[in-house]
Amino acid sequence: MDFAAALREALQGSGLTLERVRHRLAQRGLTVSVATLSYWQRGRSRPRSRTVVAALEEILQVPPGALVALLDDRAPEAAELWPDPVAYAGAVGELDRSGEHRLERISAHDLHLLGSDRRPRALRVREVLRATGDDVDRVVCVHPAGGDTAEARLTELRFCRAGRIRSGGGLVAFELVFDRVLGAGHTAVVEYTLTLPGDAPPAGHYERRFPRPVRDYLAVVQFDPGALPARCYAYSAETGIAARERIGELWVGASGGAHLVMPDVRRGIVGLEWEWE
Repeated sequence: MDFAAALREALQGSGLTLERVRHRLAQRGLTVSVATLSYWQRGRSRPRSRTVVAALEEILQVPPGALVALLDDRAPEAAELWPDPVAYAGAVGELDRSGEHRLERISAHDLHLLGSDRRPRALRVREVLRATGDDVDRVVCVHPAGGDTAEARLTELRFCRAGRIRSGGGLVAFELVFDRVLGAGHTAVVEYTLTLPGDAPPAGHYERRFPRPVRDYLAVVQFDPGALPARCYAYSAETGIAARERIGELWVGASGGAHLVMPDVRRGIVGLEWEWE
């Protein structure tokens, strides 16, 4: 849970209005307007004073440190999760990410399809998101572009439409515009497919990068029945240049699929890797 969501929950549990909270802060010599409190709970801004947040914990009767700790729960810059941060910055630089900090990832489900030549064919994604503030109308997604001479194509969109699409440096980045503008607490579902180019090299892993938490992550790699790996493992990594840390071995079923279920991914990289021989 991020700071805004935790503060909303604490306010609801206390039964206090924002005006009463403002008044009790003032009694402690701390001046915070009702508008500022509203911005904090909607995720539009974050408090800078730990003293104020500690006082909020007392007023709202939550355990000491429950809110203060979330001020330090900083997700790394998204660029840190990619091997080439400059390429990432170039891919997303022209896209609208103004609502990103007001989106909570409820779930992300990926299906990565490989062909008989061991090359990736497509990536199918479904995400469920919830707004923690008002006026959120899109989400930005970034993936590796695929081959050397061609790039991934965005197809099969459901419950959304494509906004701006940018590519470069081996990445493709795009906006998915929701069916409606979200207010705080509203949810949205997006589904899309990336059709990967035929000149992509044979794959030895699939991974997803999370600059922000997601409550439920499922990754499925579907191998061709005629090209099954010898072994498959789950792994995680802190950044795009950090070493992978294996979590455990995964079973490749009779249908040729291997999957990884990760609840409460905080941040970083998680994925599957396999050995062909």
